[in-house]
This record gives sequence, structure tokens and C-alpha cells, in this order.
Amino acid sequence: MLKECWENVQKRTPLVHNITNYVTVNDVANVLLACGGSPIMSDEPEDVEDITSICGGLNINIGTLNKRTIGAMFLAGKRANELGHPVLLDPVGTGASKLRTETADHLVREVRFSVIRGNISEIKTIANGSGTTRGVDADVADAVTEETLPRAVTFAKELAKRLDTVIAITGAIDIVADAKTAYVIRNGRPEMGRITGTGCQLSGLATAYVTANPEQPLEAVATAVTLMGVAGEIGFERMQEGDGNSTYRNRIIDAIYNMDGDTLEARAKIEKV
Repeated sequence: MLKECWENVQKRTPLVHNITNYVTVNDVANVLLACGGSPIMSDEPEDVEDITSICGGLNINIGTLNKRTIGAMFLAGKRANELGHPVLLDPVGTGASKLRTETADHLVREVRFSVIRGNISEIKTIANGSGTTRGVDADVADAVTEETLPRAVTFAKELAKRLDTVIAITGAIDIVADAKTAYVIRNGRPEMGRITGTGCQLSGLATAYVTANPEQPLEAVATAVTLMGVAGEIGFERMQEGDGNSTYRNRIIDAIYNMDGDTLEARAKIEKV
């Protein structure tokens, strides 16, 4: 599964339209290039429908909302739906403010998303229409642990069924689920949380993988999540004395660039539940 999905990205070079936040836009573009995809960034309402039309997939990230880009998200999302293109929602900070929560809720109601990816607090807010987060980080009370994992898997499957989408809950333990099946992934490093934008980068990766593997969206997203975690491990192994989080960010991107399907499968800590 993992190698096949990885190979399809290399063969098909998916072109991804990103309406993403300005904190991480450059990193998202570089991760897409590193994984074998191709990025376009556009959030101007008069531009996004045309850009979405020439791309294979759409990545919507609400990390730095403003009223102009909110309109662009709806226009691009509906155009992608018309064309049958996969659309991913990254509801960054949903629950932290009224604007973020309401925007995410309206997007889910009006745009059909192939994938919704966020931390557990953000995904719970999507499910409930309200919630709380610590800024863009998960509330500690929501953390997915080995003890809470069975309940979290059930929650992810039920939400995936209700919204007819793939749900990806990422954190110390990752869950990727559709209505019937879930993958639990234990790759990654806690130090990844000290880099701005690893989640945003993952959303770009996941969009590329779903675009290149339209016949198996669940497996595509699970592969992207595994890839990011493995890259985090490899990048950390290559850290040297004096390196910090800026270097670590680059080493993760380099690890994605140098990844191959065999290494990905050999290092994957993924189980189907």
C-alpha cells in the first residue's frame, strides 16, 4: 500500500492548489516539490476558480483567516467539487475563535471535502460545531493516548461516516479513518511540534497523495501521514550539535525529498484497525 501510493505520486506529479496560511506557505510549497508534486498558491477570489480548474487537488488551510481569503475558499472549494477534484480541509485553530469555528463549520456544510486533517481538538470542534483549542495546538485534555485510542478511533470512523470523508487526526498517535476502516500510525518525533507548520506541510502532502491516488483516498492519506512521521524520524537522526528547529525543518523536507518506497515501508509503524 505505502510503496504503491508513493510510486503514484512520483509517476503522476500531482498539481495542488493551496489556499494556505502565510506563516507556512513557503514550507508547504517546498514539501510538495520534495514529495514529487507541484504547488500553486493563490488566494485571490478573482483568481482561485481558474487556478483550481487547472490543478488536480485543492488544499484549504484556515490558519491565517481574513474575509478576502474566506470568500476564495468557498469559490475554489465549490469549483473543485464541480470538477470532481479532491479537496482537503485543514481547520487550523478551529475552536480558538468565533471566526475560525464558524468558517470551518460553514465550509464543511457547503463544500464536500475528501479529507479533513487536524489535531484532535480541531476535529472535535468540526464534529460538534464548537470547542476549544490552545491556539493552534490540541488541548491537553483531548490528547490521544494508548488509553484513549479505542474511543478516538470510534469517534474518527463515526465522523468520517457522517461527513462522508476521510478523517485524519494527527498528534503523538495518528489516526486516519473512513467509515469502516482506520489506520493507526506511530511514526514521528515529539520535536516536530517545535517547528511551525509541520501540520500545514502534512496537509499539502496529503492533498498530493489523494490527488495521485484517487481510487484509494484512505490509503493515500495514511501513506502521507506515515511519510511525514518517518521523515521526522530520519531528519532528527541527522541532527548535529548546534542544530535547532530551523535546521530540523529543513532536514525533514530533505528526508521527504530523498525518500523511497522501500524505506517508507521498512520504517512504517502503521496498523489497520
